[in-house]
Amino acid sequence: MTARPADPAPNPHATEAEVQAALTDNKLAQVLYHDWEAETYDDKWSISYDERCIEYARGRFDAVAGPQPLPYGRALELGCGTGFFLLNLMQGGIAERGSVTDLSPGMVKVALRNAEHLGLDVDGRVADAETIPYEDDTFDLVVGHAVLHHIPDVELALKECLRVLKPGGRFVFAGEPTTIGNFYARKLGQITWKATTEITKLPFLRGWRRPQEELDESSRAAALEAVVDLHTFDPAELEAIARSAGAVEVHAATEEFAAALWGWPVRTFEAAVPAEKLSVGYRMAQYRAWLGLSWVDENVLKHVVPRQFFYNAMITGVKPGANRK
Repeated sequence: MTARPADPAPNPHATEAEVQAALTDNKLAQVLYHDWEAETYDDKWSISYDERCIEYARGRFDAVAGPQPLPYGRALELGCGTGFFLLNLMQGGIAERGSVTDLSPGMVKVALRNAEHLGLDVDGRVADAETIPYEDDTFDLVVGHAVLHHIPDVELALKECLRVLKPGGRFVFAGEPTTIGNFYARKLGQITWKATTEITKLPFLRGWRRPQEELDESSRAAALEAVVDLHTFDPAELEAIARSAGAVEVHAATEEFAAALWGWPVRTFEAAVPAEKLSVGYRMAQYRAWLGLSWVDENVLKHVVPRQFFYNAMITGVKPGANRK
């Protein structure tokens, strides 16, 4: 049975006044931004709950955690968003039951709706990752995707993960921006956005221009994004934070160098033009290009490029105590 949160459905759009208030209140910014994104997030990031994303989520887990006895019994996702990571991991055989938490009521609502549609055993709560609302020794596994860089005190959040994990339980976080990777990705995104929005002002390309009100709304969302993205990570520093929190068997890995150099301009271009202009064939071509460049990253570049130059960081660690069997 899938539980639903008691929280009312949030307002999906923030006003200019709310955005201004959120610029100096990080927790408010987190709620506004992620409520804003909740209903369109899966489309924006091409998230699905089919074999493509099951394989992607399972691949991230295996890349950093290595071979594990499966399945885990009960798993928790912090900063669940729409449920992308945990729901696809559950479908991939990683965990039997799940719980999702997010500071955004809108995201929890969508995650539980997705879980119900998939027939997965998942409950959810609106919660702060720095004060996880579960008892000690509750979970066998804690996961998260693209969440640590939103949390003000990352070490405190990892301590909370270890508190709610059973002895021998593991946490796995993926999709975190490295410091160097974030620098070049943001620059590429900014250049692509400016170029696309300027070029589509030309009379013969106006059909490729999104309505001005949508572009203005994207600009307000971007202003909030600059507030909610608090950290970037050096892989070695991320390992040090996890050890300081009390984890053992700590390991960080990175991925996506050539794939990120290609992917960020592509994603930015797609966000700047009307969705109906992008055919299924175009999207499949971009996906195949990403797969090919990811293969180059994994089989060639990771052996010659220092890990801190890759865009995505992943981290895992274990709560001291009894080993899982």
